[in-house]
Amino acid sequence: MSVLRLCLRRASTRSGRETMLDVVREQLEAIRAAGTWKNERVITSSQSHSISVQSSKEKVINMCANNYLGLADHPEVVAAAKAALDTHGSGLASVRFICGTQDIHKQLESRISEFHETDDSILYASCFDANAAIFEVLLTPEDAVFSDELNHASIIDGIRLCKAKKHRYKHRDMSDLEKLLRDSDSRLKLIVSDGVFSMDGTICPLKDMCDLADEYNAVVLIDECHATGFLGKSNVAGCAFMVVTYRLGFIVNIAATNLRSQTGRGTAEYFDVIDRVDLINSTMGKALGGAMGGYTTGPKEVIDLLRNRARPYLFSNTLPPAVVGATTKVFDMLLDSSGLVNKVQENTKLFRTKMTDAGFIVGGDPTHPICPIML
Repeated sequence: MSVLRLCLRRASTRSGRETMLDVVREQLEAIRAAGTWKNERVITSSQSHSISVQSSKEKVINMCANNYLGLADHPEVVAAAKAALDTHGSGLASVRFICGTQDIHKQLESRISEFHETDDSILYASCFDANAAIFEVLLTPEDAVFSDELNHASIIDGIRLCKAKKHRYKHRDMSDLEKLLRDSDSRLKLIVSDGVFSMDGTICPLKDMCDLADEYNAVVLIDECHATGFLGKSNVAGCAFMVVTYRLGFIVNIAATNLRSQTGRGTAEYFDVIDRVDLINSTMGKALGGAMGGYTTGPKEVIDLLRNRARPYLFSNTLPPAVVGATTKVFDMLLDSSGLVNKVQENTKLFRTKMTDAGFIVGGDPTHPICPIML
């Protein structure tokens, strides 16, 4: 009798499995028919501007990575990762709030806050997790979220998890956003947008967005994955100036000061609205070394709430020490010099100019290294 039950269970399982596989096969065929099947190229070297791949005996030029600053294989970044492995081990085998927070995690969060000029920061395994966490934690049915129609999939998925009223405005259309804000009587109004839209290389009109937030008592959240570390304004870095104070024609004070460059701090710096953006979500898996990890940075009270309620933070393993060590090194490099950022800007200008001269139509914002080529 027990053998019969076992056979029946197996038959039932097999039937359920076959049903599942039939459904899956149908979807796979639809993907192939639509021409959207994704094949993975296998790289046999480190990530760089020139890489080795299994399908070629010669090295190939890589123009499709998000390795904006070229730091994925930078010797100093790699050395920092190795050093963190030696001092802090391979991993924590824990979430942050149990026994997964090391001194280097707090140091990195502090460095992120210093870079963005914010109160506090919280680390995640990815920016996808940061976007998955923030809307559910911040927003209730009394609140409303206003999202650009072309925002990243992680923002869309994160918004789906919350219970707030959901509004979608036309892409980069501030008139449409204003109409939605004007018609809303929600308690908290959260405007969210990609800082830079990764497919087109276009930059959101952040200053206008901040103006609307001020007028309609809203807050602004931007996803800076394709801006952090390399987009901003080029100012003179590391130069000493003598500040001379005059009063009634006499010199009364002479002081030396060092003006720190505000370069590479993303869309907020690009539009000179660093102090007007309320929350920033970004990644450490692109310009900042290319490994993994994401974060939210902003007011301390919001970060404290995320530490206590953000599910991707509470129920995911902490970032491994090697990633933390490498990313901290990248922030140190950015805070120390604007050389890397200036190089990206120079390369962007050169590439766009030469491609345009050759007769190609180059899309996107003229200052951004995402260069869609229209064929």
